[in-house]
Amino acid sequence: MASIGNEPGGRKRILFVARDGKRKTVRLGKVSKRQAESVRGHVENLAAAALTGHAPPDETSRWVAALPDLWRKRLEAVGLVAAQDAPVPEPTLALGAFLDAYLAGRTDLKPSTHIALGQTVRYLVEFFGPDKPLRDILPGHADEWRLFLIGKGLADNTVRRRSGVARQFFRAAVRRGLVPSNPFADLTAAVQGNPARERFITRDVAQAVLDACPDGQWRLIFALARFGGLRVPSEIMGLTWADVHWAEARFTVHSPKTEHHPGKATREVPLFPELVPHLREAFEQAEPGTEHVITRYRLPNQNLSTQLRRILRKAGIEPWPKLFQNLRATRQTELAEQFPMHVVCEWIGNSRAIALEHYLQVTADHFRRAAQNPAQYLPESALPEREPETADAQKTPDFPNDSESYENIHINQVGVRGLEPLASSL
Repeated sequence: MASIGNEPGGRKRILFVARDGKRKTVRLGKVSKRQAESVRGHVENLAAAALTGHAPPDETSRWVAALPDLWRKRLEAVGLVAAQDAPVPEPTLALGAFLDAYLAGRTDLKPSTHIALGQTVRYLVEFFGPDKPLRDILPGHADEWRLFLIGKGLADNTVRRRSGVARQFFRAAVRRGLVPSNPFADLTAAVQGNPARERFITRDVAQAVLDACPDGQWRLIFALARFGGLRVPSEIMGLTWADVHWAEARFTVHSPKTEHHPGKATREVPLFPELVPHLREAFEQAEPGTEHVITRYRLPNQNLSTQLRRILRKAGIEPWPKLFQNLRATRQTELAEQFPMHVVCEWIGNSRAIALEHYLQVTADHFRRAAQNPAQYLPESALPEREPETADAQKTPDFPNDSESYENIHINQVGVRGLEPLASSL
């Protein structure tokens, strides 16, 4: 038998005699009388099962299984239920081994994406060490890692991209049950536009670069980026002669960056007049059966950015930030002056939001055109002086001959009838 006892403050306890004949207590805290009676029934069942060696009723077994850990431990302490075996903790995976396994398992990624992810892997391993247990990396450590990236001299958007990749890695670790939470979850990863790194590459500068290019292939690479708005190197290197439709005055661009979006694997781009001479030159020089438009500079170890900087130095031009992206941005800014935005975004291969945040620029020509007639905005002191009026003109205004004489009506008071005419009575 078990009984309910009351304690100060409205708390209750269950008293029962255990298998060893000793009186024991299960304290319930503040519960209702009905709840206490329910617990007493289960305690009696458990005590009887302990004495007889039989299993308790199913209802009591289900009640015990649903108990929170705190309540179960109280029953374990008085011998009513057996202590659960402590779970064997899983071996903590080291950071380096996890990252290597993650990259090896992502067979769906392109080689270029593997290279991009590998850059974040190197920074993580450099800061934490390859043997750092995943579970030991906390949100505060993630904040320190971000400061480490800034100390490396990385640009703000680069830090944001690396943070986003680290967050991606640990999100996978959470889904696999390797860590309880993502320590990088709060790091800012959204890339923002940076006006300080924007440059509008004028046509004069573009022509100087074209004149300094070492061959027709490089002239075509630069022209496709500056006047076609293609991404470098992925879209330019993927262009084939079968994609160039001379009769329709357009060409097809294959976009690895957007191909995972429905309907965005390819796009059609006009054969802009600035592209035609460079495409024709490359076509005439191509060997029979040549597939790709760009046949040189295709090896993975050939860095087009490094080579473009050499060309700029030869042309006497200071390299601008974001060498190829600013060429695309310049072209989109130009086209937006002539065509609707949805058309321009379709040709360039981005969205309106991305165009506004990262591509469209305010140029010097915008200011020049807006200030074509500045005289209308000048203060009076800056305008040409007018011829002074004569004294007679200042004293005697020129009124028509039939003008009535002036009378100040303000001195005449309105009568009690007001100004309205008298109305006839109905």
